[in-house]
Amino acid sequence: MIESLKQTEVCKIITEFDKLAEVAEIIGRETEIAVDLEMDSLHNYCEKVCLIQVSTRTNSWLIDPLALKDLSPLAAPFYNPDIVIAMHGADYDIRSMHRDFGLEINNLFDTMIASRFIGLTEFGLAALLKNRFGIELNKKFQKADWSKRPLSGEMCAYAVADTSDLLPLYDQLKAELIQKGRLTWLEEECRLVCQARVSEKDGPIFHSFKGAGKLKGRNLAILEELLQLRDQQAKEMDRPPFKVISGETLLEAAEKRPRSLSDLSSIKGMTPGQLQRHGEAILMAVSSAMAIPEELLPHIPRQHKVEPAEGTKERIKQLKDWRQEKSRLLGLEPGVLAPNWLLEGVAEANPVKVESLGEISGMRNWQIELYGKDLLAELALV
Repeated sequence: MIESLKQTEVCKIITEFDKLAEVAEIIGRETEIAVDLEMDSLHNYCEKVCLIQVSTRTNSWLIDPLALKDLSPLAAPFYNPDIVIAMHGADYDIRSMHRDFGLEINNLFDTMIASRFIGLTEFGLAALLKNRFGIELNKKFQKADWSKRPLSGEMCAYAVADTSDLLPLYDQLKAELIQKGRLTWLEEECRLVCQARVSEKDGPIFHSFKGAGKLKGRNLAILEELLQLRDQQAKEMDRPPFKVISGETLLEAAEKRPRSLSDLSSIKGMTPGQLQRHGEAILMAVSSAMAIPEELLPHIPRQHKVEPAEGTKERIKQLKDWRQEKSRLLGLEPGVLAPNWLLEGVAEANPVKVESLGEISGMRNWQIELYGKDLLAELALV
């Protein structure tokens, strides 16, 4: 039988399919397991899952997807509705597992969401483990390149620590949610998180670039050319785009329209090395954008601001005042109880029946049950 990894043992990583199948069989007999991922987003062009940590109440395993490629044995236990998958801040990990391997989670317990629902304001995993168990998590490898092999024993211990104590934390948080009558809140939120998927980006790169909104016409065209160039260079170098040239540097270049290497060297953040490697290509990108006909210059679609319906602003203020007092009574952060965008949607819709609340985008069933009638009462006061 395969040996599992305990923190006191020498690190052993699962790199063979038959061993992975044995791990899947073991965890498939559990009622709760803890899962976490390590990725390489800070070090490579295409982010990928580089390590999967899985813990039961007694043992842990490190699964190496870079060596295995086929992780299909994990599909059954991960999707089994009878097995609780404890994760912390699971949204992006669930998206990434589905993107890279098609793996889905069915019965999630997100300890970060749970901690917020019991009213904690410090809900990072390190803070929770320290406050509840006196465990100090080593943050040394938070920004490590997890795509590199071999992994050191210290890195393996760091990875295991993210899941080895997650189930005792799950036990405590679940008990507190039950005591407060809030477990159904968590279950509803986690069902939604399980549906999270990575969405493909399309259109010009500047659409998702911070700072592009202040540029127009020619400068925006230059920025797009520079972003396309950086993306191409990043792909060839297998580095994240921000590590090729910073966004701030490209933004300034788009504004100043450099025509020579001398112009380029005066732009903040442009290093001698970048100037040598990318200088000529940047000038060509600027020149290419300068040649675009005026009628073909890009623009950022402006959303026409719709004036709120009569009384909406007053209703929003009324609801925010209500939220402040309600969150105080429940011991919750206001944004956890009802985020601003939700109150704005309620104020705009101005429903008069509880049933109508369910038609408002983002409204949860637990929120309707907890304070749906309160919302209607507050709206009636305006």
